[in-house]
Amino acid sequence: MLLAATNSGTLIIALPNLERSLHASLLALVWVILAYLIAATVLVLTAGRLSDLFGRKRAYVGGFVVFALASLGAGFSTDATMLICWRVLQGIGSAFLFANAAALVTDAFPREQLGLAMGANTMIAAVGLVLGPVLGGALVEISWHWVFWFNVPLALAGALWGALVLHELAKPDTVRGLDLFGTITFVVGLTGLVLGVSKGGLSGWDNTTVIVSLALAVVLLPLWVLIEKRATAPMLDLTMFSNRLFAAATGAAFINGLARFALMFLFVFYFQGAQSNSAIEAGIKLMPLALGMLVASPLAGIYADRHGSRALAAIGMLVTAAGLAGMTTLAVHSPYWQSMIWLALVGIGSGMFNSPNTAAIMGVVPANRRGVAAGARTLLQNTGAVLSIAFVLAIVTSSIPKSTLFAVFSGVTSGLAAQKLDPFIANMHTALWVLVATSILGAFVCLLRPSHATDESQPILDGDGGRLRAPVVRAGRQEQAEPVSSR
Repeated sequence: MLLAATNSGTLIIALPNLERSLHASLLALVWVILAYLIAATVLVLTAGRLSDLFGRKRAYVGGFVVFALASLGAGFSTDATMLICWRVLQGIGSAFLFANAAALVTDAFPREQLGLAMGANTMIAAVGLVLGPVLGGALVEISWHWVFWFNVPLALAGALWGALVLHELAKPDTVRGLDLFGTITFVVGLTGLVLGVSKGGLSGWDNTTVIVSLALAVVLLPLWVLIEKRATAPMLDLTMFSNRLFAAATGAAFINGLARFALMFLFVFYFQGAQSNSAIEAGIKLMPLALGMLVASPLAGIYADRHGSRALAAIGMLVTAAGLAGMTTLAVHSPYWQSMIWLALVGIGSGMFNSPNTAAIMGVVPANRRGVAAGARTLLQNTGAVLSIAFVLAIVTSSIPKSTLFAVFSGVTSGLAAQKLDPFIANMHTALWVLVATSILGAFVCLLRPSHATDESQPILDGDGGRLRAPVVRAGRQEQAEPVSSR
């Protein structure tokens, strides 16, 4: 978690420098982020499925090794296309890490401590988010190559640690097979949607590539759902969503990714572009977002263990919405203390939401299905994140002169008058209001899950042909599950 969060922050802060060094177009620059996210998103369920079949430890250690090799190659890239290819390989390695991280934590802790465990995990992510932008700002002062190379020793250390310490606790899933047709359909459909949306704002919505990409998405994404319903070993087991807690919590994870992920992306260009800060200054200014998560995550996990996750997750989304709404008051020359308050508030809301929501998802599935469940959560959250960047980019880049866009996204606006930047600020406000509305919708979705009184009486999903098991609760603790009929 530390590696993933730090890597994300270091790269985002380095984007303006990458654009100048590799002479990358704005669309190529954005796809350095999106290619990684799409690969990790699409393959995370396949990675979770392979982990359930062949062992979590093996898949987890292998993910670290692949990530290390891809990071080494990315640092040697000579143009944006080569870098995007290495980022895809990084995403493949990350898929095996993402699919197993939550499952390994769930294996290691009893259910009544799961919220605290997930809170600690989210807190470590927040530490990475604090370190990432500052470290990225320092590394690009040396050379942008080190933004990738610093991952190599960390990833190799993670692989060695996992090989020495981890044990296989879960029995392999008895249902064999992989849904390759479904995976291919989803990757082409999601890529079409993201490419169409991200390019539409830059090239116009009547562009041939935009139209063809969106048409592919309209056809293939619904087709993917039909494929998953009929597959014997589906990429995404839709029977899991018959459980109301699981369905509402994963739906909220998707909306949270949609509402929050593009924020750091947006503020890197606000600080480095509109306000002409250096990479290190921008990294330091982004710290309140992570510090808010760092404080709120473990406290939220402890509270959720005692009182349930529904109200806390909903309140977290509303706090996030309030912070995003406050950001719409920012202008080109707004003092930093205003940005600091709103970033911290969004961080607190995210910490209140993430750890209880993840614990609720993982606590409702049996051990042999946790890889698939963790994959489903990451799939939906990362799909929201990918779409978040694509939609925000489309909004921010619409109706802005190309020269101003280049100045903002390459971080060289020191010679521009404030009125030249007004269209960018106006579009940023529009994008933020869209994220506010999305967060409020997420709060309503959180309230669709059962209350704490019925959390533990909800059926726990089994991998046995959609069959469900209900937990037996004695003295406030869950004991051995007894079979019940499928709903």
